[in-house]
Amino acid sequence: MDKKFSQLLTRPLLFGLFILIFSSCRHSVPVISTAADRFPPEPKPESYVAYRTSTPIVPDGVLDEEAWIKAPWTTYFRDIEGPKKPDPWFKTRAKVLWDDTNIYFAAELEEPHVWANLRQRDTIIFIDNDFEIFIDPDGDTHAYYELEVNAFGTPWDLLLLKPYRDGGPAVFGWDIAGLKVGVHIEGTINNPADEDKGWTVEIVIPLIVMSECSIGRQLPKPGDHWRLGFSRVEWRTHIENSTYVKDINPDTGRPFPEENWVWSPQGRINMHMPEMWGYLQFSSLTAGAGEEAFVPDNDRDLKWALRLIYYAENEYYAKNKKYSSSLSEIGLSMKDFSEGLSEPAILATRTTFESYFPNDPTGKGWTIYNDGRLLRIADSLVVK
Repeated sequence: MDKKFSQLLTRPLLFGLFILIFSSCRHSVPVISTAADRFPPEPKPESYVAYRTSTPIVPDGVLDEEAWIKAPWTTYFRDIEGPKKPDPWFKTRAKVLWDDTNIYFAAELEEPHVWANLRQRDTIIFIDNDFEIFIDPDGDTHAYYELEVNAFGTPWDLLLLKPYRDGGPAVFGWDIAGLKVGVHIEGTINNPADEDKGWTVEIVIPLIVMSECSIGRQLPKPGDHWRLGFSRVEWRTHIENSTYVKDINPDTGRPFPEENWVWSPQGRINMHMPEMWGYLQFSSLTAGAGEEAFVPDNDRDLKWALRLIYYAENEYYAKNKKYSSSLSEIGLSMKDFSEGLSEPAILATRTTFESYFPNDPTGKGWTIYNDGRLLRIADSLVVK
């Protein structure tokens, strides 16, 4: 025992004062954290209207087809964490087209030194600089697709049954049947002796493959929305012995973490948060034949309220090894939700929960579950 502390015990007045101060500190008014402090920020997802192409797209990486020329670009990509981080030092943007058979993606990546190493399909492509697409056709955050492509055009395609945070798993053996990838280098790849302009990529994906994870396995129709994420991985490199070498962080002895530049920021360094992705709207118009306004998702406020309950329940479970049926017990109140929503119902057991709003203003019965899946009750009866 510390000598000074032992002497304190022999002095009743001082000891009593010590206990009073100690007790006061322990039971001081706690700092109340709001949902905005504890959880990812409410997303402000980007939106894109995909127009049709009336002529076939040849995926050679050269965006010279009339439909590509007339299709709009997305906004330039930003840091994955959003405005609190600096803008990317290279520009990236993308386009989307579709027809009755395929969906087409194109991207333009500014890059003064284009390099790549991986040539075998389904290797971990983001070890190289790459361009990535994430697609959730029905927006329930489960059963979604990921495709990564490097400057060689080498693809890594996989199916996520659930996000990694919810237990996954990723199906690495799954392939996009009929996938076509074309890359064009504006410069020379893997040549540190010169300076490049960048690279463009074209991707063709059959819609029948994407429909595998839509409600009722339906093909998209005009007016439909998909959740869509675009990402670009960029590594810090330098030239050493006439080759590109990743910069090493002296504090760790390992390469600096990759930069993640995205179309619609996630608020966290994690692309596997489908609720944060942008919206893709399918148009009946041919590219260049007119403009169609994006129709916002009118259920977004209710969906976000349910997502906050999901975040809070899983935070509570991590601490208590059980779920709770009490909104206040998981640290939320009605002030955390948009006006006009009623008290949510939370049905919880030790190992699971579901939550919904009994007076759902959308009339669609949106419900969220402990594994993060968000869907309408009517859709839960439809086999994917």
